[in-house]
Amino acid sequence: MSGENKPVEGGAEGAPPEQLALIRESLRQAGKPRAKPRTWRGAALARELPVARVLVDKGVLHLDRYFDYAVPEELDTDAQPGVRVRVRFGAGRHRVREGRREGGGLIDGFLVERRAESDYSGPLAALAQVVSPEPVLSEELLSLARAVADRYAGSLADVLQLAVPPRSARAEQRPSPAPLPPPARPEPGPWTRYEHGPAFLESLASGGSPRAVWNALPGPWWSEELARAVAATLACGRGALVVVPDGRVAARVDAALTALLGEGRHALLTADAGPEKRYREWLAVRRGSVRAVVGTRAAMFAPVQDLGLVALWDDGDDSHSEQHAPQPHAREVLLLRAAQDRCGFLLGGLSCTVEAAQLVESGWARPLVAARERVRSLTPLVRTVGDQDLARDEAARAARLPTLAWQAVREGLRQGPVLVQVPRRGYVPRMACAQCRAPARCRHCAGPLQGSEAGTTRCDWCGKEENAWHCPECGSFRLRAQIVGARRTAEELGRAFPKVPVRTSGREHVLDTVPGTPALVVSTPGAEPVAEGGYAAALLLDGWAMLGRPDLRAGEDALRRWIGAAALVREQSAGGTVVVIADPTLRPVQALVRWDPVGHAVRELAERAELGFPPVSRMAAVSGPPEVVAGFLGAVDLPGGAEVLGPVPLPVTPPGRPRRPGAPPPGEHWDRALVRVPTGSGAALAAALKAAQAARMARGSDEGVRVRIDPPDIG
Repeated sequence: MSGENKPVEGGAEGAPPEQLALIRESLRQAGKPRAKPRTWRGAALARELPVARVLVDKGVLHLDRYFDYAVPEELDTDAQPGVRVRVRFGAGRHRVREGRREGGGLIDGFLVERRAESDYSGPLAALAQVVSPEPVLSEELLSLARAVADRYAGSLADVLQLAVPPRSARAEQRPSPAPLPPPARPEPGPWTRYEHGPAFLESLASGGSPRAVWNALPGPWWSEELARAVAATLACGRGALVVVPDGRVAARVDAALTALLGEGRHALLTADAGPEKRYREWLAVRRGSVRAVVGTRAAMFAPVQDLGLVALWDDGDDSHSEQHAPQPHAREVLLLRAAQDRCGFLLGGLSCTVEAAQLVESGWARPLVAARERVRSLTPLVRTVGDQDLARDEAARAARLPTLAWQAVREGLRQGPVLVQVPRRGYVPRMACAQCRAPARCRHCAGPLQGSEAGTTRCDWCGKEENAWHCPECGSFRLRAQIVGARRTAEELGRAFPKVPVRTSGREHVLDTVPGTPALVVSTPGAEPVAEGGYAAALLLDGWAMLGRPDLRAGEDALRRWIGAAALVREQSAGGTVVVIADPTLRPVQALVRWDPVGHAVRELAERAELGFPPVSRMAAVSGPPEVVAGFLGAVDLPGGAEVLGPVPLPVTPPGRPRRPGAPPPGEHWDRALVRVPTGSGAALAAALKAAQAARMARGSDEGVRVRIDPPDIG
């Protein structure tokens, strides 16, 4: 045995003095009576406010309330309102030792309030742990989360899951920078193009709270206009919040704010930043170091201090609708924030939704638009190709594009890039009869037939090939592409223009920008890249497929996507041309030709008012197994004037196919019922559905019923 491994004679006597002192201190600490870990049995309680009111992280509706816990003296300093804590939950009434309830599993929560006494007369369990002394839940955020939960018949815990990002200890340890002084008032700049634009900025800079629905002009200036609205709010010492649909749009607004105000005055909250960086930016906002926020959907809950403006861009985009319970929409959350904080509100976009038109119609917001002469000077020429034109066009029968579209492409490629918008990605997503255009369906399972790159036709549901199809409507044996995908369109255009580069932008690969040189850019809706200097022309293909969707919002959504693509094209004076293949007599097509999305939204609102459709009424969707839906509707105490529509069967999700949000599990048969009430009864409807759902959960019912307030797709 080597000398290094021989035992030291005399025990600890040969140790250095520092080590001896450490050993003696450890022995003294071991001799003291200590509380049992996490139960704090025998530990003294806090002398002042010994009761903590906690919101536990249990998203079930029948537990949507606060629970009281005792505060041990050792946690007194850190256990402040707003911090994250861990508590034991689920202990029975009889598991009490030394006056303290014990047992139950550890669960996360938020400390909401410190109190002198509890409303509960029995023994309390103690706080198990303060996860972090960093306060993350303010009174304003808690109040907003409660309002959102009540509006959408959800639980407060579920809303806070969306509002407060996951913790990062390393981000909490880093101090946030010192806040910068307010910037100078910005010049109106491009806001002078709008009739009341400079007055809107002046009101923000003077500490006012203007509310406006903004129909932005086409072109690249809308991001700078948003940045100037934020700068005007910061100039009077208040905060601003801007919510946009996706990371690409957020990057444009981020660049505009940086160019106008410099670095360090705003935070960018997007999922692309990663959990730690996002939490660090969120903490800087929470601590008051940053007064402006630009972000995607989750940023609607950003804890901006002294909020002076909330802004939402393109509220018709599906990305603004949260898919996690209780599925709130960013527009409605920001409307709640504007009312709660009494701040300014700006709802902007190139198009206009029916909800935006209702805000103006009710007088709650003012329109922020440009004169018609200026609108016409900045928009491209829009031409249409209808069914009658296609019937007379020999080239359109055999080729992908009609003659007018080919001519627009050839002329456009002489001046710059040409955008081609295709409603679907892929190759040939759907097939139809070549004579009567009836959808082609499988003989075995009635699923839609789909073409492939190999030239075969097979069912999109069961996968069986179809070699002997004939149309049951007219008897024809010929098939045609019902909706040709982006990749197939790119191939055909590449063969027609062999010397022109073809770029595609879609879900798998989205381009941000393209150079201003001649090229064909084939894109799905919403993925159109920005061209340097603007596109020379744009083709909007298969418009009938977008308008023919069985959805109340089909026309509004088609117009929004068309205008979003056409706004990237140069103005008519510079040769910009847009060709849309759709029936020119339809209202959305006429609105595109006139570039009048506001007028389209106003007429849609009037029609929905006559029919009692949202947003003139409030609706809720109740879906689940047929017998469960029937039992739920029989048990719920609906408010007066409520009308139940349905239930009707939902389409069955085929096994192995991706499941759409709100769709039943693969292979299961579900029903859906719609409950409609007048606008003033929306809160009562949400409360009734929430109470009925909570009662089911309290009884331990295994079969779930899904309740969604304001469903985006009602058919």
